[in-house]
Amino acid sequence: MKNEYKTKSRNKIIEYLKKNADTRFTARDIYKAINEEGDELDRSTVYRNLERLCKEGCLVKYKEADVNASCYQYSEEHGSCHEHTHAQCSVCGKIFHLDNDVLEETAERIKSEYGIDIDYGKTVLIVVCKDCKEQNS
Repeated sequence: MKNEYKTKSRNKIIEYLKKNADTRFTARDIYKAINEEGDELDRSTVYRNLERLCKEGCLVKYKEADVNASCYQYSEEHGSCHEHTHAQCSVCGKIFHLDNDVLEETAERIKSEYGIDIDYGKTVLIVVCKDCKEQNS
């Protein structure tokens, strides 16, 4: 996040993003959380800042089939999230960054059988994480 215009609202949004780096969230989640903390924030400010952060490469924006809104994930600490696959726990919502080497063989097979390429940055595997499995057993 170099040379960006810093405002109190932007700083609040970034603070929220960093605290929730391992989960997916929507613009509504951010809006609600920040306003519940007592900081007045306009919805358009949230959306505008999220779009800027996506362009700057600090956020990944994707669409999930069961969520009627765009979802976001903070990616600054993980390098370019557009270059690797993610897994998300369907129980707790935590997001895991997967090494593409694990999926290379599968991706090659999909390409040869179906003629399609996997867009790693937009691929989210839905899983149940180890912690949630242990809690539910």
